[in-house]
Amino acid sequence: MTIKVKDLVNEDATLIGRKAWSDEHIYELEKKGIFGKSWLFLGHESQIKNPGDFVQAYMCETPIILARGSDDKVYANINSCSHRGVPVCRADHGNAKRFVCPYHNWSFTVEGELATIPQERELQCKPDKSQLGLKPVPRLESWKGFYFGSFDENIESLDDYLGDMKFYLGAFIDRFEGGIEFVGAPHRWVIDANWKLPMENQLGDVNHGPFLHASIVTPEANQEIIDHGLSAVTTPGHGATFRMMPEDTHPGLVAWGMESPNVMMAPPEVHQYLFDTHEKAVERVGPVRANMKGLTYGVYPNLSFLWSNASFKVSHPRGPGKVEYWSWSVVPADAPENVKKTLRNNYATFFGPGGVLEQEDSEVWMQQFHGSNFDFADDRKYFYGLGLGEEKSHPDLPGMVDVTANEHYARGFFERWRDALQAVEEE
Repeated sequence: MTIKVKDLVNEDATLIGRKAWSDEHIYELEKKGIFGKSWLFLGHESQIKNPGDFVQAYMCETPIILARGSDDKVYANINSCSHRGVPVCRADHGNAKRFVCPYHNWSFTVEGELATIPQERELQCKPDKSQLGLKPVPRLESWKGFYFGSFDENIESLDDYLGDMKFYLGAFIDRFEGGIEFVGAPHRWVIDANWKLPMENQLGDVNHGPFLHASIVTPEANQEIIDHGLSAVTTPGHGATFRMMPEDTHPGLVAWGMESPNVMMAPPEVHQYLFDTHEKAVERVGPVRANMKGLTYGVYPNLSFLWSNASFKVSHPRGPGKVEYWSWSVVPADAPENVKKTLRNNYATFFGPGGVLEQEDSEVWMQQFHGSNFDFADDRKYFYGLGLGEEKSHPDLPGMVDVTANEHYARGFFERWRDALQAVEEE
């Protein structure tokens, strides 16, 4: 029997049916209603600085080449030859003048145009190569160096889509005079779980920390979240969880980067760089955001950001029960190399496939997915009602805001998820 979306998410999204994570029909609706109609993160300008530079990305399960063309413009094309569909780019990243299909050697420019067909010389009737280029992503836009693509030609602008999430993301990005840069290729690993589970975790669930990560999260760190933690939902599906530190907080307790054990033991010049950056934060991002000490952020549908460990992550679906998780370390672009190295270690110790916290999270996500497949349990829906109705507007912060224990970030996500799926359910 085909499951109806209305049976999975109730009106206020306090009850979510288990099949939302495990049903194949629901996953097919997600492809159409969410990944076919949202802005999806593809890459950062620091990865494609020079003409010919490219990185591979995905939009749902569709492979994408994001490249800087010879005209210095950025292009996004589906990585599939227009002749027989074979991928024309095999490397994860690099620099190229042509992408060549290995099957019949059709050659495409970095911009995606078909350049040569070897078999053409034997034909009298020449094909129109201008109509046979790689299929471009219909919409491609950027914000502060972050490139997003959408399959929906009529989608709202990226600027409008991000909305007030720009306030929270900018609190991190804008405090560095030279912006940020992505370090190397992403860590990538496959988890036997649904793509929404990592996204929900990073969207605002910091309250699992003192329990799941008890070996790392100290009582003092948890108390700081209890005392100063806030969760903000700008538009349903987007969210930011952070600590709003008092104005008189010592720089050592609020400056970005300083809470990492690796940084605490770093040479004095690393500390000096972070203190100098924090000192300039007020003039760069304003007094409110200068004292913001972030935790986890999420951009609908599948982009996440960890503030303390400076990592951007994408949850790529590979079916209802499999997700390919991509994770990048990011650093201030203008930081000295020894500072960048220290900050990269901050990421690698805790996150990525070898990180202590990432392994614990991944195990729980697999167990969550397993729990969504139990026989005879569908009538016991998951409860998402903590803090219902307690979120409210804030005088200094955009969105609806409350303590971190309020699950309004998850309810907002599933309200948007439900509406998106219902919009395509009867098509």
